[in-house]
Amino acid sequence: MDPKKLIAQSPQIASLPTIFFRINEAVEDPECSFVEIGEIISSDPSLSARLLRIVNSSFFGFPSKIETITHAVTIVGMAQLNDLALATTVVNQFKGMPENLINMRKFWFHSVATGLAARIIAVYRREPNADRFYLMGMLHDLGRLVLLLNIPEEMQKVMSRYEEEGLLHEAENHVMGADHAVVAGLLLEAWKLPEMLQEAITFHHSPSQSPLYPISAAIVHVADIIVHGMELGTCGEHYVPPLNPKAWEILDLPTSLITSIVEQVDRQTAEAVEMFL
Repeated sequence: MDPKKLIAQSPQIASLPTIFFRINEAVEDPECSFVEIGEIISSDPSLSARLLRIVNSSFFGFPSKIETITHAVTIVGMAQLNDLALATTVVNQFKGMPENLINMRKFWFHSVATGLAARIIAVYRREPNADRFYLMGMLHDLGRLVLLLNIPEEMQKVMSRYEEEGLLHEAENHVMGADHAVVAGLLLEAWKLPEMLQEAITFHHSPSQSPLYPISAAIVHVADIIVHGMELGTCGEHYVPPLNPKAWEILDLPTSLITSIVEQVDRQTAEAVEMFL
């Protein structure tokens, strides 16, 4: 399997809608105002409606209803609204996945919970822009959807091997020569998303191999393992994958924090999932 070719041949995922790139460009432009960004988002009624539903959800818990996108930008902030726009766009891109291949509700439940855990860990580590880690966690298993959508027969062979092997990403490597993490990283590259996102997701099973962003990859790895342990949704794994000891070393956090991370994820996940589904 050639992962790059696989992505290039998938018209529904090879590129994001143009609106996302317009929003991203505006957010990066220091001279662009909240009103201008609001106008760009409002030009896509479907995206506007989804974003207003998200910011008015109980997850954010704002005291009064937010009626306009411009108001949403001023309250949530440009960077976070940009990430939410990407997250809801991606969820929308993969609507209609066949139920016999994967339970999408359980998939997004696992993904959102991983995003929450990653953000919480990033906050504990005082990482700049901790909200960006929510997006990393939420998108970390996208490669699996790409594989299921494009080569379901190969994925059947992977699942057969997995029953014997015990680690799903290793079974993918054995059968196809690449795993879902590599595919997801290449997808984010095709979408021209930041290198930190690409690397954190590509190396979330082997953070110490990440050339530039091992801390980001370690945060996503540990978040993923915690959420597997909590049995929140599923991305196809039947068992809790082992924690990479080097990932925990890289993060340099006390083990006593795990209880707090678990409690916060447990409390927030159901509400966060409802934002997108």
